[in-house]
Amino acid sequence: MMFNVEFETLPREALEAIQLRRLQAVLERVYATVPFYRRKFDEAGVAPSDIRDLADLARVPFTTKQDLRDNYPFGMFAVPMDNVVRIHASSGTTGKPTVVGYTSRDIATWSELMARALAAGGATRGDIIHNAYGYGLFTGGLGVHYGAERLGASVIPISGGNTKRQIMIMADFGPTIITCTPSYALHLAEVAVEMGVDFKGLRFKAGIFGAEPWSEQMRLEIEEKLNLQAMDIYGLSEVMGPGVSVECIEAKKGLHVFEDHFIPEIINPETGEVLPSGSTGELVFTSLTKEAFPVIRYRTRDITSLNPEPCICGRTHVRMNRVSGRTDDMLIIRGVNVFPSQIESVLMEIEEVEPHYQLIVDREGNLDMLTVLVEVGEQAFSDEVRVLQGLEKKISKNIKEYLGVSVKTRLVEPKTIARSEGKAQRVIDNRKI
Repeated sequence: MMFNVEFETLPREALEAIQLRRLQAVLERVYATVPFYRRKFDEAGVAPSDIRDLADLARVPFTTKQDLRDNYPFGMFAVPMDNVVRIHASSGTTGKPTVVGYTSRDIATWSELMARALAAGGATRGDIIHNAYGYGLFTGGLGVHYGAERLGASVIPISGGNTKRQIMIMADFGPTIITCTPSYALHLAEVAVEMGVDFKGLRFKAGIFGAEPWSEQMRLEIEEKLNLQAMDIYGLSEVMGPGVSVECIEAKKGLHVFEDHFIPEIINPETGEVLPSGSTGELVFTSLTKEAFPVIRYRTRDITSLNPEPCICGRTHVRMNRVSGRTDDMLIIRGVNVFPSQIESVLMEIEEVEPHYQLIVDREGNLDMLTVLVEVGEQAFSDEVRVLQGLEKKISKNIKEYLGVSVKTRLVEPKTIARSEGKAQRVIDNRKI
C-alpha cells in the first residue's frame, strides 16, 4: 500500500497528543492570519495560548455556515491567494455558496485521506473505480478521483448523468468499485433493469456512497439490487470534502473519523453544550491540518452520535453513527420533529413501494400538513383502487405509529418522482414560499 495508515491504529493517548499539538498550532495560525477568528476569539475572551488540553476546545467560539457566507468569497482563507491552487464551492441551493481553498499540501492531505477512505471501504490498487460523483465545484468527484489515484487504483471519471452510457461502461470496462450518492445508485439499478443489464453479471464488489443521509434499509436495497457491499462515506466541503470519515468493510457499523486530521464534537444544537460520548446531537468539526481554509468548531448541522468502542477492523479512531438528519432539514410538524430519513425507514419496510419518495409540507389555516408522495411498483399500481387505498392507509398508519404524527400518503405511478444525478430533493416545504 503506497500511503501511510499507521495513524489509524494509534493508541488513544498517542492520538490525543498529536491532536493537541496540531490544535494549538492551528489556533495560533488562524488568530494571526484570519481577521474573523481574531475578532471572535477576542470577543469570547479566549486566546490560543489558553488552550492547554483538548477539553479547553469547548471554550472556543463556534463557526457557522453564515460566518462563511458573510466572509464570501475568500475572507476565511489563512494563506495568500498565491498559495491557493484549488477553489471549490458548496452545492447549497440558497444564498451564496461557501467557498473553500486548498494549498498543494492540502490537496496531498485530501488525497491521502481519500485513499484511506477507499481502502477502508474495500478498495485496493488492483481495483477499477467507477466514480459517478459530480466533478466541478462540488468536492465529491475530484476528491474521490485523487484518492483513487493515490491508492494506485484505476479510476473511471464518469461523473454524474448520462445514466445509460454509465451502464454500458460498467458492462464493458468491468469496474469493481462504484462511488456515487445512494439515491443515484438506486437510479442506476432502475435504468439497468430497463436496459436488460443484470448487476449480478457485473464485477462490482463494493460501493462507497455519501453526500446525503440514507437509512440502513436503503443500504440493504442497494446491496440487493447492485449485488455489492455498500459503505457510507461522510464529508463536507467546509471541512475538506469527502473522506472525513468512512465505514470499514469489516464492520459496516459507524464511520471512522480520521481524528489525526479532525476533532469531532457532539453538541446540544439549542444550547451549544458539549454532550458526553454516545449522546445524539449536532456534529461539530475542527480541522487540524488544513492550510488554506482551516475551520474551528464548525457546526455541520448534521445529527449523529460518536462511538468510541474498539472496532473489529483494528482502527482506533472514534466512529460516528450514520447521520440521521440535519437540524436545518428537520421538519417540525405540529410540534413533532421529523427527519426525511425517518420517513424513509418506514417506507423501506413496505414491500409494495419503491425507494423513491418526496415530502410535501403545506399549511392549511394554522395547521401544518405533511403529504408523503411515494412510488409503487408496476405490479402494485395495476391493482384495484381499493387495494391501493389500503396501501396508502397502511403507510400513513405505520408513519403515525413510528413518529407520532399524522400524514397524508399519496401513491404515484412508477418513475413519477424526479430522479437526481446528485443529491435527491426529498422535501418541498411550501410554508417557506
